[in-house]
Formats: sequence, C-alpha cells, structure tokens
Amino acid sequence: MSVVRYHEYVPDLADGLDMGQLVDALSDFLLFSGFGGEPADDDVDALHDAILDAVIRRGLLSKTELARVLSSSSELDRFLDQMVQRLQREGVLALQQQPEEPAHPAGGSGEGAPSARFQLTEKGIDFLGFRALRDVLGSLGRSSFGRHDTRDLATGVEASGASKDYEFGDTLNLDVSATLQSALAREGLRVPIPLEYGDLRVHQSEYQSSCATVLLLDCSHSMVLYGEDRFTPAKRVALALSQLIRTQYPGDTLRLVLFHDSAEEVPLSQLARVQVGPYHTNTREGLRLAQRLLNREDKDMRQIVMITDGKPSALTEPDGTIYKNAYGLDPRVLGLTLKEVAQCRRQGIPIHAFMLARDRELVAFVRRMCQISRGKAYFTTPETLGRFVLMDFLNKRTQYVH
Repeated sequence: MSVVRYHEYVPDLADGLDMGQLVDALSDFLLFSGFGGEPADDDVDALHDAILDAVIRRGLLSKTELARVLSSSSELDRFLDQMVQRLQREGVLALQQQPEEPAHPAGGSGEGAPSARFQLTEKGIDFLGFRALRDVLGSLGRSSFGRHDTRDLATGVEASGASKDYEFGDTLNLDVSATLQSALAREGLRVPIPLEYGDLRVHQSEYQSSCATVLLLDCSHSMVLYGEDRFTPAKRVALALSQLIRTQYPGDTLRLVLFHDSAEEVPLSQLARVQVGPYHTNTREGLRLAQRLLNREDKDMRQIVMITDGKPSALTEPDGTIYKNAYGLDPRVLGLTLKEVAQCRRQGIPIHAFMLARDRELVAFVRRMCQISRGKAYFTTPETLGRFVLMDFLNKRTQYVH
C-alpha cells in the first residue's frame, strides 16, 4: 500500500522577493558612472555583492530569512545564484559566458574558469526609466501631461474652439448648426435648404504638435570631480525623459548625444553603462551633431536639452585633431562655440541648458548661450536636476513653435 506524506511547502527566498524593489535598490550599481575613477564592473561576482548589499541595506528580507541566507557560504551562493537567474528570467538582465580574461584576475573565484558577464536588457532600461520618472513626477505633486498644446487651432474631431469656414484640406467635422444658419440667412426659410460651398462651417480643435529633442550629456571628467557625482543623476533624467516620451508623446523623438573630446550619438539602450572619462568638453562638436540629427526630423518643434557643468574646453580642428585648453575660458574655444549656438538660432532650434556648476564665469557663459539661442538656462543641482528638466519638458517648451 502506497503512503502519501504531506509536509509544509517552504518556498525559496528568491521567489518571494519583490523584483521591483530589488532593481530599484540596484539602480546605483546598474547606472554606475565611473565616480571616483573606478571602472564599471559587469562581472556576475560584482552583481552578487551588489544584490547582497541591496538586500541588507533595504531590508528586503526579514531577520530570520537573512540569518537563513547567511547561515553558510553554500546557502548564500545558492540564494545569490537564484536571484541572478530570476533577474534573467524576468528579462531585466542578460548573461553571457566569456572565456577567461587575464585582465581581471580578481573578478572570479576559480583559476581558468570562464567569467560570466551581464548587461541590462531593454526591459531593464525601461524599468529604470519608469522608476526614475515616477520618482521625479512624484516630487512634483499632481502633474498633468499629454501631447504638446500650442496657441494655434486646427480642424479635428474634438471641438474646443469656435467653428470656421471650411477650407480644402480641413477635417470635415461639420458644424451643422452654423452651416444651416449660414444657408438660411442667405436663402431664407425654405425646404429643401440649398447649401453652397461657402456655407460649410467646421469645428476647430487645439493644434497639438510633435517635437524632436536631442539630449546633450556632458561626460567630461569634470562631471565627477570635486567630490560630487553629477553624471549618474543626468543618466537618470535621460531614462525618465525617454520613458515620458514613449508613454505620453508617441509622436516625439528623443536622441541622446554624449560630448567629451568629440561627440557621439548613443542608443538609449546603452545609456546605463555609459561612463565619464579623462575627457575635455567639446560643446561645439556636440551642438554640431545635435543639429545634424534634428535636421533629419520632420517635426514642428525641435530643441536641444543640454546637461553640463558649463565649461567648453575643446574644439575639433578642420584636420580632425582636437584642440584642448582646460585652463579658464579659452577665447577661441568660447568664440567658436557661441558661433555654433548662433547657427542653432538661425535654424530655429532653442538650447535649454541645465547647469550643474556655480562659477561666475561659467554661469555667464551659459546665460549668454541661452540668450543667443532663445532658450532657457536653469542653474540646478544633481538632486533637483530631474524636476527642472521634466517641468520644462511638460509645461514650457511648447512656446517654441516655428
């Protein structure tokens, strides 16, 4: 006779952990910007350390559960491996096995063993963007946002303005009452009522436009100098802005450009692992690339959003070499950079600068740059950067309609 034994089901601790809270706690590790001169570590062993630190620091496990995990090294390794597998199963991370890398002798535990690496997936980037957007908008209170309203009217299905005479090409959302009144005023009361082309009246709705935005991120070495990491908050803002555009402004486009000794466009999917380096600040080259990208977009509005510490210190010469001068504001660098700003103005592209430094000369330069381009200058801090950027994006930029 067979015997069935029942016992209490004890789920694995890794299955009961809130993934949202864990990824949120890992965001600093996943968005590491190179602050302190240390390179980003995408080794799975470093991820294990970050997960353990996040679990302890955020209190994601009870004291009993944590004691169970730390009871032995094998139990701890098992728990961390399960957490990495769950992150991979949820689509947040992707793992890839690589051959032994002699350059990282301290990264693995065994000699000759293959070193596993990880990278954020698009889902992981999207989740971090959603969290960043939620945190920023949560600090703003109730923020209403939708498509970009303008001062102009257009014909459409949703009527929000007085009717107008029908013109060829208008949406034929007929204002029946106004159309009949026009015909009766001309012909008097008779049946049938004769209608002519000039009698047609259509409803108007608010004209809602689309915008092309290039986000210029300064990744020169000064963004992590003076004991302050300014680049990681800038990356958070880029992720939040990307999430906002995808969910609320589907007709908009956002391109990301990093400027340092030169300038380059970076896919938003690679933003999380971008770091600062031993670079100067080639603001002029960043503006040049941003203009080329915006000129490819067929949008009513175009704009450049620049996050910087304000000091241009490099130029790209006609022969491709880089001229650098990190001491003070070089008159030649300053003059050619402002010349490029004037070119943006001629093309109807405002530059909105978010300044992360307080030096008087640098503040004056940013003010001058925004005055020339008819943009706005914000003098902010890493803690308040996101609020300034998204407030500008949600409420103020629609005044630039060309």
